[in-house]
Amino acid sequence: MSEKLDQNKLNTDWNYHPKIPLENNSIFRSPPKFIFFKSWILRNWLHLSEKVLLVIISSLIWYFFYPSLEQTKIIEFSWIFQIWVINLLLMILIAGGLHWYFYIIKGQDKRLKFDKRDQGKGKLWDFSNQVHDNMFWSLTSGIGQLTIFQSITMWFLANNYSPMNSFSSNPFWFLALFLFIPIWSAFHFYWIHRFLHIPFFYKRYHSLHHRNVNVGPWSGFSMHPVEHLFYISSLCIHWILASHPIHIIFHALYLGPGAAMTHTGYENLLIKDKKRLALGTFYHQLHHRYYECNYGNEEMPWDRWFGTFHDGSQLATEQTRARKKKMHK
Repeated sequence: MSEKLDQNKLNTDWNYHPKIPLENNSIFRSPPKFIFFKSWILRNWLHLSEKVLLVIISSLIWYFFYPSLEQTKIIEFSWIFQIWVINLLLMILIAGGLHWYFYIIKGQDKRLKFDKRDQGKGKLWDFSNQVHDNMFWSLTSGIGQLTIFQSITMWFLANNYSPMNSFSSNPFWFLALFLFIPIWSAFHFYWIHRFLHIPFFYKRYHSLHHRNVNVGPWSGFSMHPVEHLFYISSLCIHWILASHPIHIIFHALYLGPGAAMTHTGYENLLIKDKKRLALGTFYHQLHHRYYECNYGNEEMPWDRWFGTFHDGSQLATEQTRARKKKMHK
């Protein structure tokens, strides 16, 4: 759904931010509002969106490039390597494409970019370069572990160790699972994210991801191998829920290349000064700057329910800093 760019939203604290305080965009708001849920469905599933794009890509990959279920019945290097190559190429294409457009040719300059700064260089990052650091962790541990989880899940499905579903057998569940996967991923992400912010785990593992205060497309999937293990374990839901290979591929893309889309550092892709494709959110950008807040995403209520919501205001910043100081004594 297109929206005109409002230049009046720019301020001196950020290069850009939406209206503050942030509104409650959770689909689980209380009391429930049918009109809001309808608009959420329309915005996410009936217009061009990140989720719709990933469903289309997942379907094409399954029908034209993926190993068949018959092939995955027996664990062999050839089909596992095939999945790894697909994951690697998609990550390079999506994260690399976004980085090329926003940061190399500067396709929309800094319009709708949250942070004023460019990608960093220096001793903080491996290879003394933020982009190279992020690429390394994304393309090695990230793609490697994503491939392992996908391969195990496909092997389970092929051998009937986990339940199978198809559009012909149950069209309602087949379609509903696409809606459920992002909701489940958000729930899983919130709790493993809270766990990784325990000082012991944060210092050893999660701090690697948080080097990226100013995020870019390659930042989303850049994590310590231990964090990748926790994060990608979201795929294990398909071991117990009836799924189709397209669901598994969509879920994997949502976790991997999808993270590149939500960490672009820009709110939206502009075409002729109109917002055409939602990308990053200020909600999560606040987490990267202030750490102990907004562990989940704005469509889920967990941060509001458990007192970790940052609405972008100065008061919320002060409360978050006090909570951070208490946690990291």
